Amino acid sequence: MPTTDAHSPVVLDRREGPFGEVVLRERGDDFEIIANGCFLMDTSDGRSERLLVDAALAALPAGRPDPSVLIGGLGVGFSLVRAADEPRWGRISVVEREQAVVDWHLDGPLGRISGAALADPRTEILRADLVTHLHTTTERYDALCLDIDNGPDWTVTEDNGGLYSPTGLAACRERLTPGGVLAVWSAQPSPEFGEALRNAGFHAVRTEEVAVARGVPDVVHLALRGD
Repeated sequence: MPTTDAHSPVVLDRREGPFGEVVLRERGDDFEIIANGCFLMDTSDGRSERLLVDAALAALPAGRPDPSVLIGGLGVGFSLVRAADEPRWGRISVVEREQAVVDWHLDGPLGRISGAALADPRTEILRADLVTHLHTTTERYDALCLDIDNGPDWTVTEDNGGLYSPTGLAACRERLTPGGVLAVWSAQPSPEFGEALRNAGFHAVRTEEVAVARGVPDVVHLALRGD
């Protein structure tokens, strides 16, 4: 009889949406999200997704009461869960453009990761494109934690490139309160993006790294709005 490789991925759901195909796969004990054939993330680690939220909170001015955070990209839920586990955060907003990803959390297998965080009264899910939301909302946040691509130099869709452009970074800056922090996840360091942040008027620009099993470290780019 043929045997099944326990490490081969099993497709749990495949959807065609307005931004292309998204797939949820199970590989052993882990889940993977694939967008347009590009691996986005899985549940095997999550340290850098948690760092995204922790580093943003640590970078905020001390004593700021109930800071609000906008998380760009629900993904596998690690950043949301980290924020909900931290009582110092106030409002926790998550922007996710793929209805499939929201469904996988609300009614699907990813709910075992994010269920408690989604039930937290501080949490709200916004079904919208992040770039569009930043340009159209009038809300301001103390922190923006953005993880919608594999980094500024490796976007999932062409439209996402606008987030890292001068216009996109200006929108990020406008959506932050004075002294607010922008945190952007990347699968590799990007000195060019650091320079773009400085050119957009951010200060205290720096990176924090998380070593991975193979290749270059994951990176969180951090920058502050100064006024």
